[in-house]
Amino acid sequence: MMQKKAIKIIWISFFSGIVLTIFFMWGVSLGMLGYMPDIAELENPKSEVASEIYSEDGVLLGKYYLKNRSNIAHAQISPHVFEALIATEDVRFKEHAGIDFRSLARAVMGAGSSGGASTITQQLAKNLFHEADYSSKITRIFQKLKEWVIAVQLEKAYTKDEIITMYLNTVQFSGHSFGIKSASYEFFNKPPLELKREESAVLVGLLQAISRFNPKLNPENSKNRRNIVLGQMKKYKYISTQEFDSLKQLDIVLDYVADTHNEGLAPYFREYLKKELTVWAKEKGYNLYKDGLKIYTTINSKMQKYAELAVTQHISNLQEEFYKSWAGKNPWRSQDYKEIVSFPITEAKKTERYRLLKKEFNGDSAKIWKEMTTPVKMTIFTWKGERDTTLSPLDSVKHYSQFLQTGFVGVHPQTGQVKMWVGGIEHKFFQYDHVNKSSTRQVGSTFKPLFYSTALYLGKNPCEKLPREYTTFYIDGSKDWTPRNSDGSSGGFMNMFEGLKNSDNLYTAQLLKSLGEAGPQNVVDFVKRMGIDASKLQAVPSISLGVCDISVLEMASAFSVFSNKGNWIEPTYLTRIEDKNGNILAEFSPQKINQVLTEEQAYTMFRMLEGGVNGGTGSRLRNRYKVAGTVGGKTGTTQSNSDGWFMSVAKDLVTATWVGCDSRAVRFRSTNLGQGANTALPIYALFIQQVLKDNELEFQLNPLEPPDSSRPMWECAGFSDSPDIFPGLGI
Repeated sequence: MMQKKAIKIIWISFFSGIVLTIFFMWGVSLGMLGYMPDIAELENPKSEVASEIYSEDGVLLGKYYLKNRSNIAHAQISPHVFEALIATEDVRFKEHAGIDFRSLARAVMGAGSSGGASTITQQLAKNLFHEADYSSKITRIFQKLKEWVIAVQLEKAYTKDEIITMYLNTVQFSGHSFGIKSASYEFFNKPPLELKREESAVLVGLLQAISRFNPKLNPENSKNRRNIVLGQMKKYKYISTQEFDSLKQLDIVLDYVADTHNEGLAPYFREYLKKELTVWAKEKGYNLYKDGLKIYTTINSKMQKYAELAVTQHISNLQEEFYKSWAGKNPWRSQDYKEIVSFPITEAKKTERYRLLKKEFNGDSAKIWKEMTTPVKMTIFTWKGERDTTLSPLDSVKHYSQFLQTGFVGVHPQTGQVKMWVGGIEHKFFQYDHVNKSSTRQVGSTFKPLFYSTALYLGKNPCEKLPREYTTFYIDGSKDWTPRNSDGSSGGFMNMFEGLKNSDNLYTAQLLKSLGEAGPQNVVDFVKRMGIDASKLQAVPSISLGVCDISVLEMASAFSVFSNKGNWIEPTYLTRIEDKNGNILAEFSPQKINQVLTEEQAYTMFRMLEGGVNGGTGSRLRNRYKVAGTVGGKTGTTQSNSDGWFMSVAKDLVTATWVGCDSRAVRFRSTNLGQGANTALPIYALFIQQVLKDNELEFQLNPLEPPDSSRPMWECAGFSDSPDIFPGLGI
């Protein structure tokens, strides 16, 4: 009797426990232990997803994120990843309904020593709906109970494939990467579908401890952990013993790409674009850093790569020449080449370090400069790699002030689409972008084609000969101005073709004089129609020789008129934006188009610019770099060699290249070294050489089709389509 009663009590207790557990879990689902997601949230879980920037040819350029996470479909992940994950984390994943009671019982009986009981689905619940809180055991127990409830609900709402894919999309693999796609590219630079078994094991092994088992930081630990994962795969028959024995011997071979905002293609362009996109996203109710937008740009990834390689190759060599030319002397000089002794102090006062010290010491100059001249450990940029050293902040300013910078951009003239954008030499250390419209430098002789275009527009005959005589301009309230050639030459006569080919200042001054007193203002009004901000220009005679500041992007855009039948098209760099599901949110096209020149006038200017490389100041493009095909160009060098320029025009690509230091007071020591033909032209030459060699790009320097004309205005030039018709000046 007592035995029956005891059995009855046991069964009642058992069923009561089940009922109480069900009611308790039901209460948990209703929020008894705190917030719980509703059905709608479970069906549409939100996670922070990085927005991705793509090139026109579909290459991922970079991301905007707070957490570097990109979602990917189940079919785009290697089966080896799923096998490694299930074998290591949740071997009965395909059998349980969110809670693995066998593992739970084992964990309870072993007091945790036999391993955890958290399933993949439970871990997904934690990743999606809260951060684990280990502040107290009670708090974490309550969280685990909520994870159980959410896990069961997730199992009801999704298939197993969907659950394991969502888990791989949300889990953290490193300090940089959230999700299997980001991790696969970070460590192996490949899409997840291409991951091998051993690579999959490395990434799954990371999940236990993202720092301790990081293959980049701790390769031995990572290899040991990888082999444990491979052992689990062997245990559960995903690989054979022979495969395990072979794979465990392999070293981990990384193709590591740190996915930071400084890495990847076109970092200056991406940073510039971010400012515009942040405003757009806010206006449209999106978060650029969390909503997984897909941003498609006009950048061509191959052209961008070749542009960046050309900059690195040329500027690294030019920097050595720059150092040697000064031979231990300081390069910060006035226009008459006297050293500006105060330069380092002036530049140091512009730094963030100085501003913080000024605030910390309430403007106490003695204390500030004691700190500014005290050596500290730092990592500095050199062309031979980053170097750990000890320098004072003031010496650091001297070091960085001497680096040559560049702006290099290319525009497709018929569409206005920007094809490549290099804003500097190394984004990590030099974040100032030298391409965008707010970044301007004096353009020198590269402005002359814009001035000559004005003359054509105003009806001047390009074949008319003008004397190469000194011309003095009398300016009210200012010193009289008499232009001269740098070599002192004068005499004879020239037409526009000869004047531009030789970049002759005396002819240019005579041409300006022929336009009358309104000439300078006419120039300003004309170039405004070519997309140049007229507020940057002064209507003074010296504008004809380029004594004005214009951005690299504006110059490329303006010159595109010559390759596009006289039409100016506003530069564009976006094509469309999609949400994370592929729905188109916005499409972009040029908003401004101007007919600036007639087709005949534009073609005439193009032929003039061909003279610039066929014997003119840019002839080394042909002579030294052997670039063939139909291309024109114009070099530019500013007074006292602060800036070097090269403009190129071709049927399908117009480029602008600038080289100089961030401060205009840091100069090349000689015109031979600092002229645009030596500083800027080689970047374009190295770039176009690679572009022409790449058969996949199918890019050629094809001739422009001349407009119909019974008496063409370029007939006096006396040249054919041959690239070698002018005698070379060799400068």
